Amino acid sequence: MSIGVHVHTSDPATRRAADAWPIGLDALGYGGDYNPEQWDDATRLEDIELMREAGVTIVSLAIFSWARLEPREKEHDWEWLDVTMDRLHAAGIRVDLATATASPPPWLTRKHPEILPQLADGTVLHPGGRQHYRISSPVYRDYALRMTRAIAERYGSHPALAMWHIDNEIGCHVPLDYSDDAAHAFRRWLERRYGTIEALNAAWGTAFWSQRYDAFEEILPPRTAPTFPNPTQQLDFQRYSSDELFSYYADIRGVLAEVTPDVPCTTNFMVMSPTNQMDYPGWMDLSREWPDASVDVVSNDHYIQASDPHPERELAFSADLVRSIAGGAPWMLMEHSTSAVNWQHHNRTRTTAESHRNSLSHLAHGADALLFFQWRQSRAGAEKYHSSMYPHAGTDSDVWRGTVRLGEILRAVGEVRGSRVHARAAVLFDWPSSWAARLDSHPTDDVDPRLLAQRLHHALARRGVMADVVRASDDLSGYDLVLVPELYLTTPEAAANVAAAAERGATVLVSYFSGIVDASDHVYLGGYPGAFRDLLGVRTEEFWTLQPGETLTLSDGATATTWSENLRAEPGIEVLATYVGGDLDGVPALTRRAVGSAGGSAWYLATRVDDDALQSLVDRLVEASGVEPVVAEAPDGVEVTRRTADDGRSWLFVLNHSDVEVRVPATGRELVTGVDAAGELTVAAGAVAVVRETRA
Repeated sequence: MSIGVHVHTSDPATRRAADAWPIGLDALGYGGDYNPEQWDDATRLEDIELMREAGVTIVSLAIFSWARLEPREKEHDWEWLDVTMDRLHAAGIRVDLATATASPPPWLTRKHPEILPQLADGTVLHPGGRQHYRISSPVYRDYALRMTRAIAERYGSHPALAMWHIDNEIGCHVPLDYSDDAAHAFRRWLERRYGTIEALNAAWGTAFWSQRYDAFEEILPPRTAPTFPNPTQQLDFQRYSSDELFSYYADIRGVLAEVTPDVPCTTNFMVMSPTNQMDYPGWMDLSREWPDASVDVVSNDHYIQASDPHPERELAFSADLVRSIAGGAPWMLMEHSTSAVNWQHHNRTRTTAESHRNSLSHLAHGADALLFFQWRQSRAGAEKYHSSMYPHAGTDSDVWRGTVRLGEILRAVGEVRGSRVHARAAVLFDWPSSWAARLDSHPTDDVDPRLLAQRLHHALARRGVMADVVRASDDLSGYDLVLVPELYLTTPEAAANVAAAAERGATVLVSYFSGIVDASDHVYLGGYPGAFRDLLGVRTEEFWTLQPGETLTLSDGATATTWSENLRAEPGIEVLATYVGGDLDGVPALTRRAVGSAGGSAWYLATRVDDDALQSLVDRLVEASGVEPVVAEAPDGVEVTRRTADDGRSWLFVLNHSDVEVRVPATGRELVTGVDAAGELTVAAGAVAVVRETRA
């Protein structure tokens, strides 16, 4: 798929390998965003000594420094950054150096107000915050590339430079821009996608509501309209916006590839948001298509929600999703918090034990670097109450002591660096399908593909089963268990890929509201679940969505909410549960079909069941698939994962999220405490253990 990326081609021999890593980072990454421009020189000197004490190995630098580096157009002030780079190098600390393009300086928006983004209702987003630029503005791109080149030429050969940090959280605040520049770019994207206006009209179903277009120039972004905009127009605009955000990354990456072809690049993803507008796996597809636009090292920012009673569950899901985006390679946690953040409605302070457990959870799921926002807590500005590694209270504080202790722990467990997580179960999650499922004018607004994916993922984790979080279009040949939650938009190719997994012997579960529409958001005719109907051997005539608070009971005792279906099973399909009472009395709610000659099966869950029933179902699926848990028995509230090195060494991670001491089967040296485990390991309440396993 072409998105018009302006790629600078260099000699293939100079391109970074797919498993690139920050140059010179020969330990687990530990550090955070460093903003010396906010402080005087005496404080900066103190920072270096404190970083040494904490065991910092890498910092992100100059992310929001454009106005300081270029206070007036074409007039640069490099001295403070020169000195900082030199000091960090002398201290043995590697630098993830930013392009400084994440927030345009005031002189730029004053000179070119036309670069400011717009909302769907035409509201202009003005300076005063950050990321106030149109991603599609040619004017802004030119300035951003100019700034990138200046930084690259000055610091590309500096011995502290470990990698480039392109912009920051691209699309975080303005994932969808509806400006005239966006309208122009959207039309060109549509021309590349469809070729002709006739093909677009067919894909968008413009015969409905007299929406037929005669030329691409008639098309606008889905701006605020009297009623529901065309759903395929909305979906394509989200696709375009994700591609356009990547093209911005790619243009900057192209300059860096030209100036410093051997320095790896990253940009920090944000997979935690359920409504995220960036299709990161799609970005990686494009990255592989154009090596000089590559995302060499996958990095992610993650913050837990204070309102979530079990934030460790979403954290584990997000971490496995990032690892899968990285293709299983080690990845970087670029930002998280030591304690409370400042930007949620009701922020929550975390204990040191919880902070360490959250940090090491990412390590347990495949990260090789744990960084925070930020190093020193700001004294002024919008994020002054965001926790940091070095807090307002100084060194006589629990947060600082926790910072130093985490550095000690990472040195103790540093031997896990480079090892990987291997999973035989997969939970499917696809951003474009999720976007489509959450569009307006659907049977209910309560469909949430990510929520069901997280529930299934947690049910696997409770049984000690590790899982990758992948797309239906990805290679599924390595999985014995494949879970397909609310995959509303399903291409024929993706449906065939899932069916092939069952044919190979995998156990497959498909949930309600899956396989309903094609890539153009057109319904598969003949009955639901369209694309999966043949695989499952079932046919739904009509959805029966439930009102808030309404429940149904199934024959196996489960309680169902939100969704049900008037489902018919073909002869030979095993009905495992039915609805009891009401209009759907006796109608199948859970079915199973034997597939192929290798012992595969395809299960269909036609309703949203309670947590206990979902756990019971996942237990049955795990047993049917033959997937082995990490350990035979793990107490409730305890998360276990394993990382394995190419030489056969392995490390068992035990994360005790409960408030009681637990015992877990383990044999080997526990690296955090230095204690040997001979068959059983005791882990304190809220603690984390990392065992170098001894195998018989």
